Amino acid sequence: MRNASPAASDPLETLGLDPAQSALYTAVLRLHRATVTEVAQAMDGPIDRVSRQLDELVRLGVVDEQSGEYLARHPAGALGRLIAERLDRLAEESRRIDSALGSIRGLIHDYDAGRDYQSGPFPVELVSGADVLYESVVGMAVQSPPMELLTAIPDERTMTDFVRKFADPWIDAQERGLLRVHMIIPVDTLSLPGVREQLTRLLEAGGQARTLDRVPSWFMTAGPDAAGLPALWGGNLPDHAYNFYLLRTPIVVGLLRSLFEELWARAVPLPWGGGIDGVVQVLRLAAQGMCDDSIARQLGLSVRTVRARFADAMSELGAQSRFHAGVEASRRGWLGQ
Repeated sequence: MRNASPAASDPLETLGLDPAQSALYTAVLRLHRATVTEVAQAMDGPIDRVSRQLDELVRLGVVDEQSGEYLARHPAGALGRLIAERLDRLAEESRRIDSALGSIRGLIHDYDAGRDYQSGPFPVELVSGADVLYESVVGMAVQSPPMELLTAIPDERTMTDFVRKFADPWIDAQERGLLRVHMIIPVDTLSLPGVREQLTRLLEAGGQARTLDRVPSWFMTAGPDAAGLPALWGGNLPDHAYNFYLLRTPIVVGLLRSLFEELWARAVPLPWGGGIDGVVQVLRLAAQGMCDDSIARQLGLSVRTVRARFADAMSELGAQSRFHAGVEASRRGWLGQ
């Protein structure tokens, strides 16, 4: 008995097209301009059903109807609009998640009340000062190495402080096998002075970093038993003189670890390292309007190598075309470095 291989998912499903609509759209693309009868013949399907499906594609904006003929719109424009609508829905979902996160303080208060009633309060320590923060992290790591440090950095000022104050001791702790750092940062902080150098060192020492368009707040977890929260959710540390709450309770740590994992799944890798530098180079030059031959001369490469890098870019970015790769690379901030 043969093992059934799982069916490959249709990338257009993410944009709201079901498999039948995707197949019909592909057929119209190949015909370019056709009547409903011609499309039905190409699809080997009944005219009334194909007509209803074509009307739905017209409603979605991927096909035009002109004088009884159906004309395929260029995929860059048609799917670009669907992509934009999908991104808008994701942004709205992110705003709802951020709103839910804003209620965490109230939930923690309710939990504290129940916990206090049953067995007394859990330990909460008000910590002050940047030096105390990184010394506390390294101190906890020394007690139970290697400690996993998950941290979210929400803004340029906090990222600048990380580069100047925290990166060196934390990278050193990683190299000594005390820490494993995972961090999420805003994509627009990648161009700050010293960020690339320190993040490269962090990755080389075994850490990991990803970027988001927007990070909701500063927070961290240090191993399974400790977590750091700002005085006000959504804030950063420098604006509050590095005053934050260090909590040692599993439920809060677990909650923040789950939040970090959700953000990590939505974040994207850094636009360098692991061979990505070469991919970014060809995408930047292509964005300037250069053809493959010109890009090859500019970089001192063969045209075949340039085209291979475009293929790598599409694979890395999950894109179906060079245009889509350029859109996704721009969204991730790769083209602005």
